Amino acid sequence: MADIINQLAGASPELVQLRARRPDALANAQLSFQALLEPEEPGTFSYAQRYAVAAFLSGIYQAKSAGEFYGDLLADEATETLQGAVQAAIEHGTTSGPYAAPADISGEGAGFITFGEIAGLDERLAAAFDFAHLLAFHPKDASAEAIGHLQAAGWSEDDIVSLSQLIAFLSFQLRVIHGLKVLGGDESTAPETTRIEGASDPGWQLHEHTLNPETHAPQGFVAHSLGWKPWLTPLAKEEFTQEQIDALIRPERIDSEYFRLLARDAAALKARTLTDLDIFYNTDGGLGRAERELAATVVSRFNGCEFCASVHQQRSKDEGGDAAAIDRLLFEGLDADLGSDAWGVIRDAARELTRSPFSFNSGCVAKLRSVGFDDLAIIDLINSASFFNWANRLMLTLGAPDVPKRYR
Repeated sequence: MADIINQLAGASPELVQLRARRPDALANAQLSFQALLEPEEPGTFSYAQRYAVAAFLSGIYQAKSAGEFYGDLLADEATETLQGAVQAAIEHGTTSGPYAAPADISGEGAGFITFGEIAGLDERLAAAFDFAHLLAFHPKDASAEAIGHLQAAGWSEDDIVSLSQLIAFLSFQLRVIHGLKVLGGDESTAPETTRIEGASDPGWQLHEHTLNPETHAPQGFVAHSLGWKPWLTPLAKEEFTQEQIDALIRPERIDSEYFRLLARDAAALKARTLTDLDIFYNTDGGLGRAERELAATVVSRFNGCEFCASVHQQRSKDEGGDAAAIDRLLFEGLDADLGSDAWGVIRDAARELTRSPFSFNSGCVAKLRSVGFDDLAIIDLINSASFFNWANRLMLTLGAPDVPKRYR
């Protein structure tokens, strides 16, 4: 199969060559698609359901080329009734966002959009669409009750991990596609969409199999390490197969509940990890390490992911980033003075790619070029910001941050 991101972005030969400078990221983004959309053994999360979620997300994000692509895949597997239901759900759920957490979560137009009344959607797929819409537009509102909602609709723990990975991966893939289009000269304007009202409380409840651990939530963003506790049961170390061990890439990750949870879909975990490592650690030209970690911190700050922000602010500092500027970003917010034109432009571009894929435009590219970034560096920025729209949606939806005792 041709590389999907290059194909849907209409990437020029020059951009294709530049993307190939990050070969593991390129190959494993493609393998992530295969693991999540076309696994050899789809189990109880069928191909039709996977394509339906992908078509739905592409539709509510208003990503035209991806919507057509995933719509065609859905048509190969689904009845006309289900195809019509997906289209009705897209029309019901298209809005603007994501909401800039946490300030805008309860603001005008915020709320939960649900899909249980869409004709042609069974309970299981309607719950998946509820969950996908939540993660697309206000991931900071993810909760143990949202996991319970899926469990009540018949989603197993393994399938919830795969569903979460699929939604989060598409949040990455669609942003990379759009970013490459803009870098290649696409001048398309952002769709005009009014944020729609939703329910302030969808009525979701914990399920008997939902974990609800006691946590000490951080009171804002912090510059120290955080713990994290899951809402689903991680695999026990003694249960790991060789495939799951290999998927960790780094064996010591078996001590992390987060990685033991993601190992429920080993193929997706392995491909995601290898994508991550090449995006952030391949320093063959392009954007500096501190700047890639800055982009990760900006995205995490916007999406409201305290855990990811705490990790990646420190990595940016460790790589030589301006510690005082990073602290201002954490504690003052995304409009803080970052001390240099280059860092300010990186911040602005990462924020726009997160706000909505379409907010990143030719003006962002022009500003990046004006401070000296070449196209490989801009691809690194697109990759880094897009990847943390993937990472945040996993950390926020599968568990909660926890302040260690020494910092309480």
